[in-house]
Amino acid sequence: MDVRYRSTEVNSVRVFYREAGPSDAPTVLLLHGFPSSSHMFRDLIPELADRFHVVAPDLPGFGQSDMPDRDTFQYTFDNLATVIEGFTEKIGLDRYAVYVFDYGAPVGFRLAVSHPERITAIISQNGNAYTEGLSDGWAPIQAYWKDRTPENREALRGFLAPGTTQWQYTEGADAELVSPDGYALDNHYLARPGADEIQLDLLGNYHTNVELYPAFQEYFRSHTPPLLAIWGRHDPFFLPAGAEAFTRDNPNAKVELLETGHFALETHAEHVAASIRAFLDDVESR
Repeated sequence: MDVRYRSTEVNSVRVFYREAGPSDAPTVLLLHGFPSSSHMFRDLIPELADRFHVVAPDLPGFGQSDMPDRDTFQYTFDNLATVIEGFTEKIGLDRYAVYVFDYGAPVGFRLAVSHPERITAIISQNGNAYTEGLSDGWAPIQAYWKDRTPENREALRGFLAPGTTQWQYTEGADAELVSPDGYALDNHYLARPGADEIQLDLLGNYHTNVELYPAFQEYFRSHTPPLLAIWGRHDPFFLPAGAEAFTRDNPNAKVELLETGHFALETHAEHVAASIRAFLDDVESR
């Protein structure tokens, strides 16, 4: 199944995206996380594209999408969501299931709250919406939220180090199954001039996502979208309790915990694809 590599402009920002599968098939929108790009879906897309129309954009500032200057584009999750919402409208996605991971979760959940009628289902792969899902690894970031000093901002640079990126991929996973291509590419993007300050801006803005958790949870309660929380249980940042919490607000939520870490697709792409196919088959049969 051919994967097309395309770009379109949204609010003066060029958004790169991967697209595969029949255009008239049910759509799955794949939203990546930090510090990755749509490249993280390279193994998943071919597993889904025979039956689904699959679209995977790079967020602004990530991957092959534009990285606007911080003087002209404010790097907030509200703005990322605005661009991605505009992207879906630009390419004509009016109904879709959304796969959210890491940073893709607060972006995707904003889309769902804004336009619940567009969401056919949610697949959350280590995409958090509950405070109990946040590990102690968030402590230095939370310190910056509370006290936005230059010192607290500087303390976050360790999250951008090449070794930290590799650790995010391998921690809790069978490291011999994790291709170095993913974290090597992420480190390439992180090394671009200005990328560090952009990522520090987003780490600092992440508190807005936590503040929106009650709104996300109200959406789960009021709209009860079909939801699959498929989670690497050894994720050092998002704990299994975050996956299990979806069932508290949404009786349609299903939870599957995998014996891997944060980047579950690096080791379990075929398994995740099979779970998604079975889940969406069940959704379509209702």
